Formats: sequence, C-alpha cells, structure tokens
Amino acid sequence: MDPATTELRFDTPLLRIYNDGRVERLFGTETTPAGFDGATGVTSKDVVIDDATGVSARLYIPDLPASGPGHHRKKLPIVVYFHGGGMVLDSAASPTYHRYLNSLVSKAGALAVSVNYRLAPEHPLPAAYDDAWAALSWTASAADPWLSEHGDVGRVFLAGDSGGANVVHNVAIMAGAGQSSLPPGATVEEGAPSLQKLGCRKLLVCSAESDIVLARAAAYYQAVMASGWPGMAEWLESKGEEHVFFLNKPDCEESVALMDRVVAFLAGN
Repeated sequence: MDPATTELRFDTPLLRIYNDGRVERLFGTETTPAGFDGATGVTSKDVVIDDATGVSARLYIPDLPASGPGHHRKKLPIVVYFHGGGMVLDSAASPTYHRYLNSLVSKAGALAVSVNYRLAPEHPLPAAYDDAWAALSWTASAADPWLSEHGDVGRVFLAGDSGGANVVHNVAIMAGAGQSSLPPGATVEEGAPSLQKLGCRKLLVCSAESDIVLARAAAYYQAVMASGWPGMAEWLESKGEEHVFFLNKPDCEESVALMDRVVAFLAGN
C-alpha cells in the first residue's frame, strides 16, 4: 500500500487525517433513523434544506391533540438545534441527539429543526456557520408543512451544546448584524462583531460545575452582560456535573432540572 494513504498527518482523540486527505472519525458516527418514538409520542423526519451543499435537518413534531370543528390549534415555538462534537463529529441523526430532541420536543410542546451542518476538516469554517444560517432562513420561511401548519415563526429559538453553542452564537450575531460570513483570511476573533449585535431578545447560558469550558462559558455570559446588549440574559450552572452531562445522563437530577429550565425558557417564563 502507498505510504501516502497510511501515514498520519494529524492524530487526535477525535479523528485522524491521513496524508492522502482521508479522515477517520474515531467516534460520533453512529446514526439512528427518523420516525415515530413510542416513548414520547414525537415523530421525526429528515428533509434536505440545500441541494447544492447537501445541508439537511431532522424535523420533530410532538403528539398533537385533535382539534374540534371551528377550533384553531395553537401554533408552537420552533427550536433550531445545532449538535455538538467540536464541529468535526456527530450529526442530527446521532442516537444521543435524537433521544434528546425527542425528549425536549415532548416536554416543551415545540417543533424542532435539528441541523445537519457540514463538518470540518472536509468543510472548514465558516461552512458550518453558513449552513446554520441557511437552516435558520429555511425555518423562518416555513418551507415545510410541519412548520407552516404548526410552527410559530415569530417564536424561533436557537439552541446547541458544546461546538453547537458556538454555532448558535455566530448565527445570532449574523441575525443581528445582517447575514455575513468571515472576511477572506480572517480568524474568528478578527472577524467578530460586537456582542451588542446579538440578534435575539433573551439568552440562556448553561454550563456545569465541572465542565472543562465552565470558565469560558461564564466569561461569555459576563461579556454579554457588559456589552450593552439590550436583551435579557440568564446564567444556569449545574452543580457537580461535567461537560454535556445532560446528554449522557438524561435522567439524573441535574439533567431533569436543566430540562425543566429550558422548557420554561421556551415557554417565556
């Protein structure tokens, strides 16, 4: 075998890149199909958002009670969710995220659009941000019947964990400043607009006591509060837990409390 195909150019606990450009992801590649979830009553389906880039999303809809004659069913908030994985791993079809979105949609009585954005290193930034913006624009246009018939496009929430939270921030900045990507050759820091331009009315920043990025999350929250942004921001720190604990231990006490707070946030409380 040609050494160029077997020699490593880059080796991390997450993935390996070989000299021929091949990428080997060491985990986060498992998938589960969309469909009806008997435990929550939630139904999901996969849709293509952009044929040119291949960006897709998994849509979730809760079990809706039948409405009687002459009664109009209340429209539901829409959560646009961006999965974690350092922007190099996982997908909207990951069993972990599929389970979480089923639970969130069921408890919140909301629709969800879980975005399958393109991953690095095959698609370096700002590809993920561009895909996220395309997904938000697609959601706001109510292009799918689930969104047009049941979704309230006046109540769209952005949510994400880990690397997905970074995507949330960048999309919120794009929404507030007018859609734009980073200038050619610029780093994220060089191209970053002011936090004052966050394009949302309220913000919930969550971390955990033993989270490896607790300090960064807290600094972000404090920077938003000091920026002059006119919205309302909240901070929630889960005691005794680690990074993305709510995905790995969904039934623990702190995960339940976090879910309850997110559901209340979506309800406007």
